[in-house]
Amino acid sequence: MSLAPSELAYLKSRLGREPNPTEVQIIAAEWSEHCSYKSSKRHLRMLPTDGRRVIVEKGYDSGVLDVGDGYVVTAHIESHNHPSAVEPYGGAATGVGGVIRDILSAGTRPVAILNGLRFGDPAGDSRARWLFKNAVAGIAGYGNCLGIPTIGGEIEFDESYTGYAMVDVAAIGFGRRASLIKNSASSGDVVVLLGGATGRDGIGGSQFASDSLESEDRSAVQIPDPFMEKLLIEAVLEARNAGIIRAMKDLGGGGLSCAISETAESLGVGIDMDILAVHTRESGMQADEIMTSESQERMLVITDSQTGIRQLEEICAKFEVPCSVIGTVRNDGVMRVTAGGQSGRILAEMPADVVANAQLLDLPASKPSYLDDIETAAVRVMPDASGLPPDYTDILYRVMTSPNVASRSWVYDQYDHEVGIRTILRPGTDASVLRLDNGSCLAVSMDGNPKHCYVNPRQGAMGCFEEACRNVVCTGATPIGMLDHLQFGDPTDPEIFWTFLESLRGISYFAEQTGIPCIGGKVSLYNETARGPIKPTPVIAVLGLVSPNKNDYNVYDDGSFAGANASGSALPVLRENAKPGDHIIMVGVTRDEMGGSEYYEYVKRVVGGGKCPAVSVAESRRNSAAVLGLIWGEPQKDQPYDKNDYDVRATVRRSALVRLVHDCSKGGAAAAISEICLGSNVGCTIDISCMPCDGGPFPADVLLFSESHSRYVVVVPDDHVPRAESILSKSGAAYADIGVVTYDAHDSGRKIIFSDGLRKIVDLSVDMTYEKWSRMLGEMVHNA
Repeated sequence: MSLAPSELAYLKSRLGREPNPTEVQIIAAEWSEHCSYKSSKRHLRMLPTDGRRVIVEKGYDSGVLDVGDGYVVTAHIESHNHPSAVEPYGGAATGVGGVIRDILSAGTRPVAILNGLRFGDPAGDSRARWLFKNAVAGIAGYGNCLGIPTIGGEIEFDESYTGYAMVDVAAIGFGRRASLIKNSASSGDVVVLLGGATGRDGIGGSQFASDSLESEDRSAVQIPDPFMEKLLIEAVLEARNAGIIRAMKDLGGGGLSCAISETAESLGVGIDMDILAVHTRESGMQADEIMTSESQERMLVITDSQTGIRQLEEICAKFEVPCSVIGTVRNDGVMRVTAGGQSGRILAEMPADVVANAQLLDLPASKPSYLDDIETAAVRVMPDASGLPPDYTDILYRVMTSPNVASRSWVYDQYDHEVGIRTILRPGTDASVLRLDNGSCLAVSMDGNPKHCYVNPRQGAMGCFEEACRNVVCTGATPIGMLDHLQFGDPTDPEIFWTFLESLRGISYFAEQTGIPCIGGKVSLYNETARGPIKPTPVIAVLGLVSPNKNDYNVYDDGSFAGANASGSALPVLRENAKPGDHIIMVGVTRDEMGGSEYYEYVKRVVGGGKCPAVSVAESRRNSAAVLGLIWGEPQKDQPYDKNDYDVRATVRRSALVRLVHDCSKGGAAAAISEICLGSNVGCTIDISCMPCDGGPFPADVLLFSESHSRYVVVVPDDHVPRAESILSKSGAAYADIGVVTYDAHDSGRKIIFSDGLRKIVDLSVDMTYEKWSRMLGEMVHNA
């Protein structure tokens, strides 16, 4: 828990004296990488954060977006990687609790949770299966106890996570703009600690998370108590409604050390804190332990010293939430910790801005040597010595039943994803959708692709962003904001730091070009084990809106749009099943971009070979606009579409031209089309030679398994194909009608059939594949 020599010297120069041991511990918590962002903070400024929907107030722990009619949505993302790698149930559960309190700190009610989980290769790693099983149980147990639906997320297995666990948790909140906490304080206000008692669990957790995982330090893992969290949520929201909260912050990384210093610094005040007033779970706790404990389910509230504190204590008593007045606000800008109040012994006394602002690092970066020949390291599937073509039926079966493509139903079936009655589209679709009180709908998706990011960090990170946008567009929503979570190994390694910078540049560029602001995020570094660093793992969550308000759109400059139906009710595309006779239309261009594909890495065992799929922003915008046009239909003829006239959106209605839309991502077009068939219990006949391509002619494996971006599979009823093609033609997007949905009720069963224009190359049984695809993860976990 000690500071680096250079940091200690910097602290001495800022204080003008030697810090005492308690001060060193406070600074060590606040200046840990996990809390201070000292390696990344100067670079994060490149992210675009402005937007007409973005609401900024000092001290917020979550991003805030205006969604119209006086309502706001809040969102935040966090990780709990190190704790989950040590104790997966508690680590994952407390990750949920922490991000929920970030939402609560803005004064909004948490309404949804998403998670992103990553583990080692489950095939030969029993620990990976154990970590996976218990992390899912921790998230399910905590969220279900709170009564907050877990509505979506993602799961990835990769050998770079062997012996480790990556647990990302995002949360969504909803409330009225007028009820947001404004975060202000005046001299004489009181500082109150609400919630669970402070114990010895989680001591030094932020420092533990800011170094390579070399030991299983269970003392650094917090103990979850979802029932206290539920009571805390209700108590805080009632206090908000009473108008007695002047400022609020959750206690997460760094515990009281960070909560006190960051609150004082952001508000431009000083805080005197009495450590003896903190309600504790254990007797005999030392000052250092109390200040750096990360015990969960705690919030810091500032209220006035007269009526505010009396009302707050009454509310806490009503909900049986412990609370303690632990300090007072001063105008001197100093964080002062005492034992016994003003007349007690001073344990720490430092300017709040010194504590809250670590010395930022300017780390060197250099391109990793492994990237020099990575695009030429690929191995393509070639005919065997007999000259016979590859068995693509077997290959597609293996891809569909691989851990990274198989159905996630075993996971989300453990989550209560409908509690709260907001959930319209549940987990298992491209994006989940929530109903909002103002008649709008919110779509949310979380995506990452470490395989792509390993091959090309910049394009890989842009691809994660673009995929999350595609998933939101598939529901009929327009992206309005994003969260990023940047996860890498040791930043002092120049090659690792280069991958971080490249990923950040890719995300920033895509955000700038699309006008989708970054409203928050997290950086998690030192994700390493004895085997080495993880692959670069940026994760992107995108929020999309479907609004009934004709003036309430955040559209691209070129006129990309979403709309409302004629009755003014905003409803996204409902997840209909594909039906026999429907046409399957591919929107977007396929390229020879096999690097980091599931096909290369899982089937061919080629790690880090080939060209990574690249993102064209113009193509992305054009294709998403085309798909939204299909979903919502064209503007009425008596009000021709004008990209500068937002009022035209009032005439847009859901067209019913499409049954469903699904994006092409992991596993390529073959996997996307197969997922539609498996989910709808139908077959299909596809001619891959008809697919829009850039270059070529391509071998069948490229057409089947390339993971090129900006592609959608659209299922259109037979009688709507002419109108759908007319809309697509006007959009300028590349598209092609590549096949039809079939249903064979005879003994042969339903079949997924692909041909290359000359011969059948895939003849896959839907029934046989579904049996393995739907049960693969559950069977894997039962063997843990």
